[in-house]
Amino acid sequence: MIGAPFGMFQPHPARRMRLVATGLLVLMAAIFVITHTALPEGAVWTGYLQAFSEAALVGGLADWFAVVALFRHPLGLPIPHTAILPRNKERLADNLAGFLKRNFLTPAIVARRLAGIDMAGAAGRWLAAPSPTGSGLGRGGFARFAVQLLDAADNEALSDLVRHGISSNLRRLEVAPLAGRILDRSLDEGRLQPVFDSAVIWGARILDENEFLIRGLVEERTQWFLRMAGIDDRVANAIISGLRKLLNDMAYDPQHPLRIKIMIAIKDVAFDLQYLPETKEKVERWKNEMLDNPELARFLDGIWGNLKASMRSGLKDGGAQVLSGRVGDGIRAFGSTIEADPALRRSLNKYARRIVTGAVADYGDQIVAVVSDTVKRWDTQTVSDRLERAVGRDLQFIRVNGTLVGGLVGVILHGLVTLL
Repeated sequence: MIGAPFGMFQPHPARRMRLVATGLLVLMAAIFVITHTALPEGAVWTGYLQAFSEAALVGGLADWFAVVALFRHPLGLPIPHTAILPRNKERLADNLAGFLKRNFLTPAIVARRLAGIDMAGAAGRWLAAPSPTGSGLGRGGFARFAVQLLDAADNEALSDLVRHGISSNLRRLEVAPLAGRILDRSLDEGRLQPVFDSAVIWGARILDENEFLIRGLVEERTQWFLRMAGIDDRVANAIISGLRKLLNDMAYDPQHPLRIKIMIAIKDVAFDLQYLPETKEKVERWKNEMLDNPELARFLDGIWGNLKASMRSGLKDGGAQVLSGRVGDGIRAFGSTIEADPALRRSLNKYARRIVTGAVADYGDQIVAVVSDTVKRWDTQTVSDRLERAVGRDLQFIRVNGTLVGGLVGVILHGLVTLL
């Protein structure tokens, strides 16, 4: 009971090693002062002790300055060529991304690493495992795995990567010819007729719901003496009756002239989308303006966020039983089939390697950009703290070694001077 609270206050290993290195430097300074003030001058061992403390103090201070200069300005002084890592944060991020790309994310390296990995076998064993500990699909393991995937998708850098990939693919996609072909084929196969019927019925319903607006507009534009004669009512009735008859005729007559004219107009639009350069250019401009609009990105992020929240809630509140039950049984059977069929495993492994290698070739730059963008978004204090926590313990050993080695060199030099 006594050791647990005390352990909570134990310093980080890097900080603990920094205290050791600083304490050793203070000890050398104390020995230096004592040897020059309190010890006899004529003793041989006093000279060696003075030489050791002097050289150790110089070596320790030099290494302290070198280590601190990597992360910040020593003593807060803006000395040139100090705070090296924070000042070069952008270059550090780009070099780190380039290192990862050259040494880990080239198609040749990835293909070579994946050649000896049985990905299909591992997936089959995981899918088929009825482990009560949740290592496979059993006891809600698949549901937990799905929730973990959704939680991982909350990562901002990953979301940026996905959004950038979707945006890039949409920019490369020629929307106008695709839309034109869809319209053309839908017209030829009669698929737009139900849509047109629904639009006509919707128009009739809107007319019935807004009949008073039409009457009000006619009344506003009719002279007062004509209103006294009831002309406005007759005109409004004529307009409403004419529109209602037109919509009813179009709804029940597939060969209605206006209906045919609208279909011909849509056919012309489909042709223009496929073959007219000015129309395709206009559609591409509209598409790029929409993709560049930050409101669209926020709208899509909101939809994706709400969808993830709903899926996560469903998986935690009841989806686990569904996934682990009916669907889980089917997935476990599929995993067992993969385990028992070597030919199937070879085919799946080949297909998986092709997918991963292709993804690395196409999106390797975007993947490593996640690393560089993340580092670039850190402030200088965060960069210093994280790098120092990662390698700080070894750097403090440099200080300790510099102090001790400097002292030994001082002793050797003092001995040589004494002998000569």
